[in-house]
Amino acid sequence: MELLTAKWLVSPAAQPALEQAAAFADPRSLAAGSAMRKRWTPEQSAAALTQVALRRKAVGKFGESAARLFFTPDGLQQATRAAVASWRAGQLRTAGASAVTDLGCGIAADSIAFARAGLRVRAVECDPVTAVLAAANLRAACPDGAAEVIQAAAQQDESVTVGQSADQAVFLDPARRTGDRRSWRLEDLSPSWEFCLDALRRQQLGCVKAGPGLEHSLIPDELGAVWVSESGELVELCLWSGNAAYPAGSRTALLLPQGDELPIPARAAPAERTGQPRYLYEPDPAVIRAGGVTQVAEAVAGWPLRPGIGYIASEQLIRSGFATAFTVLAELAFDERTLRSWVKANDIGILELKTRGLAVDPAVLRRRLRPRGHNSATLILAPTDAGARAFVVQRSF
Repeated sequence: MELLTAKWLVSPAAQPALEQAAAFADPRSLAAGSAMRKRWTPEQSAAALTQVALRRKAVGKFGESAARLFFTPDGLQQATRAAVASWRAGQLRTAGASAVTDLGCGIAADSIAFARAGLRVRAVECDPVTAVLAAANLRAACPDGAAEVIQAAAQQDESVTVGQSADQAVFLDPARRTGDRRSWRLEDLSPSWEFCLDALRRQQLGCVKAGPGLEHSLIPDELGAVWVSESGELVELCLWSGNAAYPAGSRTALLLPQGDELPIPARAAPAERTGQPRYLYEPDPAVIRAGGVTQVAEAVAGWPLRPGIGYIASEQLIRSGFATAFTVLAELAFDERTLRSWVKANDIGILELKTRGLAVDPAVLRRRLRPRGHNSATLILAPTDAGARAFVVQRSF
């Protein structure tokens, strides 16, 4: 989208076009494009139709407010979910910030949360089109003028350097794309990983949003690390400096929307096997990435099914907010013919396959097992000390 079109899109003049585009069931269809071009230029038509499609896609992240925001495809993909952004903004307020500089604000998802939390916001975005959309989003969210957008490259423009006052915080969400593809490699981040870490070192209070798969060895010891999941989906790794809630060297798993936190000790001896697995526990993915499997195993009187796999076995059924519990109904050899016979004998038509630690594509295996019956079942496939096994399970809680 060209800059001139972006400025039109966020102006009152574009509202009739957006309303017309929203009336189409499929804004990507040829019919929608043809109808729109009867009144609007090709560029305007494409911009309005694309915006409507992006807003519908954004509902999962932003709920009803998605209908009032402006997006780019990349901006939507990288934007922080509303619940996570709200949590982060609350953390900054609790830690003593009254203002925040958002370096690499994108479409301003986090900046909106900062403003709604009562923080003064200076949002910096290098892409001119994205900056226009971000400014429009912030104007709608905080009409009192407590937020501004600066179009600049944070890494090259010293004028956006963060101040050193105790109430000033910095937040960085570096772009994670190279060309037309998404990348999680540190060398592909923009601003660079080194710039982000240096910004945290220079500022008393700050936070960097990183990919949740970042290796623990790459996290500086002076930062606190929080792996965040929302509704059971691992969404980000949040690295903190100057936040007493997550001090240097700490590791924490955070589960949203409930807000449960599991601090992970530096060293925890794995529990030893004590009996037959009557129950299996699947820790939340944030717990697994943070290294908290052993801690959850202790809480449910269990042991890792196998070190490094993530599943926990136990003889007891104990409720945990950090794991889903399954009752083991049967244990089978992990053999395709054995599993196919079991599926047929039990008249299974709906088959859920959960696996870790095995080179298995669940979708491919499901087709090969030919579930065509009337019953449903869940299988957990995992390596054990006795070899790969298939556990027939039922969710307990």
